[in-house]
This record gives sequence, structure tokens and C-alpha cells, in this order.
Amino acid sequence: MSFQDPAVPHCPFDFADALEFDPSLASLAQRGPVNRIRLPYGEAEAWLVTSFAGVRQVTCDPRFSRAAIVGRDYPRMTPEPIVSPESINVTDPPHVTRLRHVTAQAFTRERVAAMRPAVDKVVARLLTAMAEAGPPADLVTHLSVPLPHLTICELLAVPEADRDQLRDWTMRLLATSPDARQNAADAKARLRKYFAELIPARRSAPGEDLLSAMATAEVPEGEEPLSDDELAVLAVTLILSGNDTATCQISNIAYLLLTRPEERAALAREPGRFPGALEELLRFIPFRKGVGIPRIALEDAEIEGTAISAGDYVHVSYLAANRDPAVFPDPHELDLERPVHPHMTFGWGGHHCLAAPLARAELDSAVTGLLARFPDLRLDVSPDAIRWDTGTIRRFPLGLPVTW
Repeated sequence: MSFQDPAVPHCPFDFADALEFDPSLASLAQRGPVNRIRLPYGEAEAWLVTSFAGVRQVTCDPRFSRAAIVGRDYPRMTPEPIVSPESINVTDPPHVTRLRHVTAQAFTRERVAAMRPAVDKVVARLLTAMAEAGPPADLVTHLSVPLPHLTICELLAVPEADRDQLRDWTMRLLATSPDARQNAADAKARLRKYFAELIPARRSAPGEDLLSAMATAEVPEGEEPLSDDELAVLAVTLILSGNDTATCQISNIAYLLLTRPEERAALAREPGRFPGALEELLRFIPFRKGVGIPRIALEDAEIEGTAISAGDYVHVSYLAANRDPAVFPDPHELDLERPVHPHMTFGWGGHHCLAAPLARAELDSAVTGLLARFPDLRLDVSPDAIRWDTGTIRRFPLGLPVTW
């Protein structure tokens, strides 16, 4: 199949109509679990896997390698590859196992539980500032944007004077426009250099922060400790993650609950239901566009009955897997009483997001705190008047005007 085959659909995955599911992605999933696609950037076509079973296979099968994409102009949605070559996101076992072992020590259940008071404190401070500013207010400005960034900076012990600059670099790295490439590459290099300069002091005089925890973490017997550069890349990954999932989802969850008063009222009556409802909200909301980082088939393989040749690029869609009717009956319906079933919003397999417990804690704190503090919160504009992000790989409202 040639690169110019007109039968292969070009997939910009740029759909940004509120939180409606991307019709092009839905159409591909209806065609079958594995399809050939062409993305806006990169040297070649790719396979796209959309079924839950297919995505699970690819993410757990060592024949599909993320490390093999390093140094290649792989098919993607952004002009500049978001991840660094040494990132945990583009490593395979056994190297990824070593990196994840260190990172996992920073996100144990006990450590995340210990982080929760710090998260609650940031939420309370932000909501108080919003209340003092008085209605109306923009929820994105007052809560969604600052909370994840301030939280991860707090946990990494980033000096307050540097936090705005780090956020600016992060936003530049997530842009999708063709002219953003040099800006993004520069931002990635600056982020990496910034953390590389912090690490020696954290090794010699560790504190209670995550960077110190990773710098001093034990490694399995026979393994080398992580280098300063590896730790810097891990810190950049955490900053990117902290400004991605949680930022989008705070706004998206608030938008859904404010436009679905019955669901919101039910949660207000029974706040103890929120953790289960959160999993359904995470499953349902398409918090990003299209696809992420591909893999390369190291040998001939088969996915859901489709033959994949060695050397082929393979993308997976966690978004489509979350809407697989074989796993989630009536998948396009939001059902806050749906029995909890593992979803793929935080990835799957060897690259499942290790910071997912922290993201859940942030979301729980932000949304429950918001509803408790402002029980009569409502949108200050028509839902049709809300502007949505169209310039990055993410899906979220650029502003969410509310009143109370």
C-alpha cells in the first residue's frame, strides 16, 4: 500500500465541537477495529487500533515498540514530537521498568494520600480567591488552569518565581500549528535544562518533594541509579502530564455537570458517589484529540485479524477504546451509575500513567470542593457561547464563565 493511496483517509483529528465525540474517529471505529490512516505530520501512514481488546493487545505486547520510533519522523499530530528521546514515554522493557520503578516510588498510595492535604489547600485558596473576586468569574482562569500547574510545581518544589515561565514553556510544547515547531523545540530544551539544573541540589540535600524522592529512590539490585538527565526528562513528563489531563478534565467535568443539572443534583445529594461517577466521567469525556505516541511493529504480527508487517507504525486510540460497545454498553451515553470498569483515559499496559492517582485526587478535590463551596453555581452564558480550544491536541473550554 503506497503512501499516496487515496483510499487511506487523511486524519487531522481537529474536531473541537464542545465535548461531542469526533465523528471521524467514530466512523473509523465503526469500519473495524484496525484501519490505515494518514496523520498531519510524519513520514508514513500508520495503523490505527480502536477496539478495547486491540488497544490492550498493542499496549501489552513487546512486539510493538515505542523505543523504536526514536530518531524517526513518525506519524503524529504535532509538528514537533512532544516527547524527548529519553522520555519514559518512549522506552521499552527492561529500561522502562527501571524508570517506572523509580517514578512509582513517588506515587505510592501512601505518598498520594499524604499529598491530598496540599491539593485541598491549593483548591481552597483558589476557590476563596474566586469567591472574593465575586460573580461572574471564569472557572478556567480561577481553577482549571492554575490548580494542576500549581500542584505539580508545589510537589516538585519549583520556586514560585519560576512557575509562570514553566507554564509558558509547557503550553508552547502542546501547540499543533505548523509554525509552532521551532518554538516547541526551544520550549522542550528549556524545560529539560531547567530541571537538570535543579537536580544536583536535590541529590545532595533532598527534601520532601517528588524530585528529591525520585533522585534518591532505590533502584533494583544490579541497576544503575537514574542520571541527572533521566530525572530531568521525568520531571518534564510530570509537568506536561500535570498541565494536560487534570487541566482539561476539571473544566470538562464542570461543563458537563453545569449543563446536566439532574446529574449534578444527584451528586450534590450523595457526594459519596463521586469517586465512582468520576470514573464514568473520565471514560466518557474526550479530553484530547486523536492519538498520542505510536509504536513500531518489530516483527510481523496480527491485531484483531489484521496482518501487521514488521516496521509498520501502529497508533492506538484510548478515546475510541473507551467507547467500545463490547466493553461499555451504550458507550456514547453518560451514565453516572454505570458499574465501574477499567477505562483507558490514563493509558494501559507498560505506559499507564503512574501519576493517575494524583490526577484523580486533584479532580476529586476540585470538583467536590467547587460544588460544596458554590451550591448554586451555574453558567453565566449560553453553552453555545463557550469557546473551545482549537490550537492544541487537547479538548477543553478556553473559558467557562460562571455565576452564583
